[in-house]
Amino acid sequence: MNTRIRRTVGLLAAAAVLPLALTACSGDSGDSGNSGASNAASAPAAPSSGGTDGTSGMDRPFGPACSSVPEEGAGSFDGMAQDPVATAASNNPALSTLVTAVKKAGLVDTLNNAQDITVFAPTDDAFAKIPKETLDAVLADKEKLTRILTHHVVGQRLTPADLENGSFETLGKTEVTTSGSGESYTVDDSAEVVCGNVRTANANVYIIDSVLMPED
Repeated sequence: MNTRIRRTVGLLAAAAVLPLALTACSGDSGDSGNSGASNAASAPAAPSSGGTDGTSGMDRPFGPACSSVPEEGAGSFDGMAQDPVATAASNNPALSTLVTAVKKAGLVDTLNNAQDITVFAPTDDAFAKIPKETLDAVLADKEKLTRILTHHVVGQRLTPADLENGSFETLGKTEVTTSGSGESYTVDDSAEVVCGNVRTANANVYIIDSVLMPED
């Protein structure tokens, strides 16, 4: 009889211990899961694409007038990048007066065949600042027109960083000066860049709001 009692007591003790063991195992598993979540939360986040875009922003066109450039077609930034600069300008409706002037001066082939140049391109509004009689007279004077237009062309590709405080010889053997930073640049202390760092097949283009006049 005593043996049976001892056996019963042993079975009851084992039954009591079993749930405690199962609870302990469950607790260990839960702790492990929480630890993993904690480690994931404390792990450093991967760099965002926004940071990368921020560092390469100046590789793209910038400035308030860039918003008027078509998103598609020959006149878009991608389209202009495929053509030499005079051809690219002819596809931009804001540069029609400049294109007319380039044709009158006989500079289309000169600009299209040049390699690695920078063009400061006045908008139609820039030419409109010049009194009509004066502009008509300049357009009719090929020598003077050529001198003015070649003052807008530098024989190397200029990046925005180059414009921060620069002085460059032009194709007209004159000097053009630049200053500024970020997305704000001035050329010859008179013209503001309104859409900068536009790429064409053979040039970097900075569209400006005034016509540059070389010193006599």
